[in-house]
Amino acid sequence: MSTLTLQFTREDLVGYLELRSACLTRATIPWLKKAAALLWDTTGGFVSVATLRRLRDYVIQKYTDVDAKRKILNFSKAFLRYMSKTTFDSRYAAFDLFLALPKTVKVRKHITRRIVTTEDIRNVVKAIRNAELPEHHRLNFEALVLFGAYTGQRPYATIKQLAAVQLHEALETAKPILHVHAEQDKIRLEHYVPLHPPVVKAVETCDPSRAGLQFAFESFRRWTKEASIPLARCASTFVPSDLRKFAEQHGDVIGWDQSNRAYILTHGESGVEWGHYRQPLPAYVYDVYMKYWNDVCFVQ
Repeated sequence: MSTLTLQFTREDLVGYLELRSACLTRATIPWLKKAAALLWDTTGGFVSVATLRRLRDYVIQKYTDVDAKRKILNFSKAFLRYMSKTTFDSRYAAFDLFLALPKTVKVRKHITRRIVTTEDIRNVVKAIRNAELPEHHRLNFEALVLFGAYTGQRPYATIKQLAAVQLHEALETAKPILHVHAEQDKIRLEHYVPLHPPVVKAVETCDPSRAGLQFAFESFRRWTKEASIPLARCASTFVPSDLRKFAEQHGDVIGWDQSNRAYILTHGESGVEWGHYRQPLPAYVYDVYMKYWNDVCFVQ
């Protein structure tokens, strides 16, 4: 094996990437493309002990997060299995031995250092109100921030795709609760999201037309990049994904019910329990949520 070299073409890699990317959300696909590009750049289309060791060493040195390392190396191993089946040559799959992560002792459990607090959300709202923006953008951005902070929905997979009509239909119910469709969630889980009173007020103000998408997400993302709003507890600036991080972290502060939290954030819903037994009713989801979030306030 030390002298064996097998080949694959860029078309082989593109074909596998298209197959692997089918029906996945936009938030997942960039990592697959990154892994494919890195595999091609480091191997040049040649599978050998030397090229795969070069790929493995590069990944281990470049990425500090173990999940990032796994994403790249697991994609590469899966591609080798794909090649072994499409070429009827099992030798491709045998090379995944050289893409294994090293067995190391964990010195420290990985805990995020990115802390997002109530103060940070208030600072973002304050920055929006003080910014030189068109009025419709100012109202839309503030509604987006409040919605993201109170609900913890994924920014790219969910918030970016929400239609205005969805939000306004939710406002017409006695207990305003948004119906998120399966295609608007990263893990394809159709679920209900309670709307806190400040979110209801902000949505009613920012878009009375009910046409198109609810939030001008890309404009908001570009604005946050230019505004560079510092976070209070870490040496970094605010990004849209911090809204979800805040909801998760503040949930610990207020003692948010774990089952209600998991359902609304669509975190940890795999397995028999969620797949076959649990399906909370909208009104109950709203009542439990408001029990914990009722007193949380960002704006006056």
